[in-house]
Amino acid sequence: MGVLTQPAPPTWWQAHRHQVFAVLGLIGGFYIGTHSSDSNAVPKTDPPRPAHTAPAHPSPSR
Repeated sequence: MGVLTQPAPPTWWQAHRHQVFAVLGLIGGFYIGTHSSDSNAVPKTDPPRPAHTAPAHPSPSR
């Protein structure tokens, strides 16, 4: 009826393309994350300080 044969072994690209794309994705993500124009858009200022919610007591002995 038929002849069973072993399939041809995969080429290097077929066996390793997922690893190549993973490395390229990591490099691309790192580049985008470190060279984003929005990362320098926010000026570095002191954080807001909490406001007083009640006036100070006139006599500190209490």
